Amino acid sequence: MNKNLLSQRTFSLLILFLLTSTLFSCSTNKVSPKKTIPTESTVEIRQDKDVSAAEYLRQAKQAPTQQSINLLIAASARFIEENQLAKALWLADQTLPLTESDIQQKQLLLIKAQSLLLANNPELSLESLKKIEQVNLLSESFQLTYYQTLAEVQHQRGLNLAAVDARLRAFKLHPNITIIDVETLWLALNQLSQWEIEQLVSAQPPHIDGWQQLLNFAHRFGYDSTSFNRYLTQWQRQFPLHPANPLIPQLMNEQLTFAEHQQNIAIILPLSGRQKAAGESAQQGILSAYNNDQSKKLYFIDSNHLDMTTLSQTFITQEINYVIGPLLKENVDLYLAQPDLTLPTLLFNSPTKEALKDQHMVLSMNPADEAIQAATTLSQKNFHHPIIFSQKDNVSKRIAETFAKQWHKITGKTPETVYVNDGATMQNELKDSLGVSTSQTRINNIDKRIRQKIKTEARNRRDLDMIYVVGSPNETRLLKPYIDVNISPFAKKIPIFASSRSHSDNADKSDSRDLTGLQFTEMPWILPSKQQNQPLKQLTETIWPNKSDSLQRIFAMGYDSLSLIDKFNMFKQYPYIRHYGQTGILKLNNNTVLTRSLLWGRYQMDMVQEIAVEQTE
Repeated sequence: MNKNLLSQRTFSLLILFLLTSTLFSCSTNKVSPKKTIPTESTVEIRQDKDVSAAEYLRQAKQAPTQQSINLLIAASARFIEENQLAKALWLADQTLPLTESDIQQKQLLLIKAQSLLLANNPELSLESLKKIEQVNLLSESFQLTYYQTLAEVQHQRGLNLAAVDARLRAFKLHPNITIIDVETLWLALNQLSQWEIEQLVSAQPPHIDGWQQLLNFAHRFGYDSTSFNRYLTQWQRQFPLHPANPLIPQLMNEQLTFAEHQQNIAIILPLSGRQKAAGESAQQGILSAYNNDQSKKLYFIDSNHLDMTTLSQTFITQEINYVIGPLLKENVDLYLAQPDLTLPTLLFNSPTKEALKDQHMVLSMNPADEAIQAATTLSQKNFHHPIIFSQKDNVSKRIAETFAKQWHKITGKTPETVYVNDGATMQNELKDSLGVSTSQTRINNIDKRIRQKIKTEARNRRDLDMIYVVGSPNETRLLKPYIDVNISPFAKKIPIFASSRSHSDNADKSDSRDLTGLQFTEMPWILPSKQQNQPLKQLTETIWPNKSDSLQRIFAMGYDSLSLIDKFNMFKQYPYIRHYGQTGILKLNNNTVLTRSLLWGRYQMDMVQEIAVEQTE
């Protein structure tokens, strides 16, 4: 090493020791007897559990320069174990500029990440973790700590998918796995929605094939013990060495609690008044699923002619076991405000004032949920510069804002959002956003300077690689052709995605060629797919050929509700229970809300088809 560089480093270390002395002048830690700590510059620091951080620092003062740095790293790590996070972070920050070894730098970055995480600052912790590259080339113990830290960071940031991916990678590296570790990982996997599991499989963490198959069997057959046990036996034969095998005896022995064999179900809907059409659509869906089931008796109650204060007595008289509804938000709040209404209830809407209790489940149709699904899915498809085109109504704004927030949480970048007006100004707004107007201005300036006629073509921006549209079906049918004509013919085609608000089952019956290539999220009932109940769909189109899209969605809610009542108790008991319904693949989250995984569809000329969403068309 260059002598001048060595003297500079030694001087820097001496200054560091002077600074650190102020940190420990008031320390009350017991100092262990001095020990010789074996350290190397090219390997991780091996710590002695009996040596305090202060002792590591004292040894570093007498050690050669390179060994001193290793001892400073060990002291930083020990500070974390001593719960002196500020000291750990400070010392790691001061030592980092002194290091030349790539491994030492990674060790200090990991110590910083751990300190920041324990200090409840997951965002800064993540920044430190991102600077650690090529983790797979380091030792298994380093990788284990890295992935454990990353898992907790992403969990605190609300990114369960990224957290579970990191947990799976840490799980493989852990030297002493217990049954509790396996159960904890299984619970984390079952917190994921179906679309998140699909994204997880794409990331290919360790042992994912076996986990995916076990999840698939549990989700599809977990409510039926006989079928489930048969598939678990099949899974054991297929994956005899998989780390999830200790779970199988427990899963086989679980005692599922079914709904009462004889069910008296009260259904509260607006069957008169302004929202009569919505109430009747839900009623039609319920009756379509009922199919003269002799084990159920249905009691429809018009919420517009209902005194909530007397409802409890009505339920007693009719020997009601379960309740479906109410449908409207104001009625949900009134229902929840009655302290004597304690029956298991599947609500068709989320409350705005009252809190949910253990006996409640909500079938959520929150449009913001699909924005989270879309943003998470598309951010994993190598898109880096999306732009959002949204209408200005409240619902569209909420979807656009949720998409942008989720994208930023995952990537650290905020997509540009453009709120477009209806009508004549739309095309000019699009040209400005895509950079076409700026390009045309440059062309006009060149034309003024050059007398010779030059063939020119305005160019769109090159930094955009994806467009997300949030708008009604009518507005999307105007917006999509405007986007197409403003993309330069010699430029790479920009994929266009949309929320279900852009899709209309009724509009698909007319000419949809202008929407060719548009990809969107949608529920199975509206999108032709394997999950769609096609015979029932065809029958309803014959009976109600002009039913609006919103009423069709409410019909699907009603249809799914009876099956959800059958699984009500199981949803509450076991996190792996799913329902493959017409509104989506449903799971119960920790807030007693049933959230949906939606399908992806795509316009192809005059057809709409189910797809696995991809980056390119």
